Amino acid sequence: MAANERKTIDLEQGWEIMQKGIMKLKNILEGLPETGISSEEYMTLYTTVYNMCNQKPPHDYSQQLYDKYRESLEEYLMSTVLPSLREKHDEFMLRELVKRWLNHKVMVRWLSHFFYYLDRSFIAKRSLPPLNEVGLTCFRELVYQELKVKVSNVVISLIDQGREGKQIDRTLLKNILDIFLEIGMGKMDYYENDFEAALLKDSAAYYSCKASGWISEEDSCPDYMLKAEECLKQEKYRISHYLHFSSEPKLLEKVQYELWSVYASRLFGKEYSGYHALLTDHKVENLARMVRVFSKVPTFLDPLANILKQYITEEGTALVKQAEEAAGRKKANKKDVGLWQQIFMRKVIELHAKYVAFVNERFQNHIIFHKALREAFEALCNKGVDGSSIADLLATFCDNILRKGSSEKLSDEDIEETLEKVVKLLTYINDKDLFTEFYRKKLARRLLFDMSANDDHERSMLMKLKHQFGVQFTLKMEGMVKDMMLAKENQTSFEEYVSNNPNANPGIDLTVTVLTTGFWPSYKSFGLNLPAEMVKCVEVFREFYQIKTKHRKLTWIYSLGTCNIIGKFEPKTMDLIVTTYQTELLGDKDPAEFDR
Repeated sequence: MAANERKTIDLEQGWEIMQKGIMKLKNILEGLPETGISSEEYMTLYTTVYNMCNQKPPHDYSQQLYDKYRESLEEYLMSTVLPSLREKHDEFMLRELVKRWLNHKVMVRWLSHFFYYLDRSFIAKRSLPPLNEVGLTCFRELVYQELKVKVSNVVISLIDQGREGKQIDRTLLKNILDIFLEIGMGKMDYYENDFEAALLKDSAAYYSCKASGWISEEDSCPDYMLKAEECLKQEKYRISHYLHFSSEPKLLEKVQYELWSVYASRLFGKEYSGYHALLTDHKVENLARMVRVFSKVPTFLDPLANILKQYITEEGTALVKQAEEAAGRKKANKKDVGLWQQIFMRKVIELHAKYVAFVNERFQNHIIFHKALREAFEALCNKGVDGSSIADLLATFCDNILRKGSSEKLSDEDIEETLEKVVKLLTYINDKDLFTEFYRKKLARRLLFDMSANDDHERSMLMKLKHQFGVQFTLKMEGMVKDMMLAKENQTSFEEYVSNNPNANPGIDLTVTVLTTGFWPSYKSFGLNLPAEMVKCVEVFREFYQIKTKHRKLTWIYSLGTCNIIGKFEPKTMDLIVTTYQTELLGDKDPAEFDR
């Protein structure tokens, strides 16, 4: 025999060597007096497996070693692990299971090192389950399958004790539930089917009983909400400490459903503490709590949203009635009939702002409440109020804020905030073009007669409208503002023209505003026999304008013009501000002299 030829190891001889190492490992895990496995012992075991797998057939014992690896684990589980678990109960059984699972993982890890060459050669070539997987499968089939129901029941019992306020070992529960997760080797099936399903069923029964007790004690709706919210808070706490995070939506939905579904009508209908009463009394925190607690319950949100819509509608209808009564009284007493319009629109804006805050801040910004809010205000904002549309009233409200001498004494910040609220309210109006026409006419008067209180606010409002409704919505109005800017530049050029051309000086101070026809509202223009002085003014400006452009036609709108006239009367002189038509009538009167 050649010197380098290895001696063949038969199966019994080789397995006897492996068994000694396995037995030593078992003794260590069981806490028996035993020295640790030295590096020499480890190399002996590894080399034995290596040699037995590399011998020529029929002495290649790879398959036999693979089978005996499984058999050694099964024998240990059946002879040692299962008996130790069967004799313990309740929490003691759970502690023993945690200990045995940890020991089993240690044993599988060590054996996988001993038999490593199997994994690297034989198992890889045959596409067999790796040694680590075989080890976990043995525990699952022999230990887990026998105890899973018992373990699940004990865990759920401890969870219920925790719900009742008793101290429980959360770390123990976390370790047990980790077994349900790890035993699936990457899949959630065992956790979900063998534990979570039972937990959800128990939780439903537990909270159904709790809800029944609270209702029978005649708890008010807010008191019930407090208890329900505390329950949800505790369930979230459990999930964060020992349940898997995937259980959260399922568990919370189950708890919410059981606390709400059976008793919804009774909670809603409580005379002094139900939802109607809370909304009427503006108990915002209690309303917010109700939404927080039950927002995930399908049967909860629809009726709650409907009540919100109904309540907003009732408040809006009451405002309309008050406005119409106020309008009737002012007409009868011949007082300022426009005052009720401002008061009404201010109240509608405040009503909208209040419920927008409710939905955003207290009702979790939930889409179903936004839908109810929108539907209620669409109904309100498309009604007529004493013969006026909301579109007209909104435009008038803005005009009152933006023009000089406004009855609304607001700071710049308040004006900007109010205009923002107006734009939001405008989104509910179906015929927005109607608002555009009303607003454009009032904007035209503010611009043409220098009635705007602040140009920045005018531009800001147009930007808000443009941002909300698009470029086309404000195109004409922005053109009007641009016309006024160009008119100032044009006036400066005209004054320079007159000063440089003495023969062109009409002898009267003349200011002309040139408007683009398509941007501005339509104005009627009637023929007028102007005084000679004013005729010259018109001709001078036409000559100046034709120098700038020969392709535009000027149409004079005398109805928008004004004149400052010095009236010399006895015993004093008076300044008169009159329209162009009035000027024509006064033109032949001896007491008047025209400076402009």
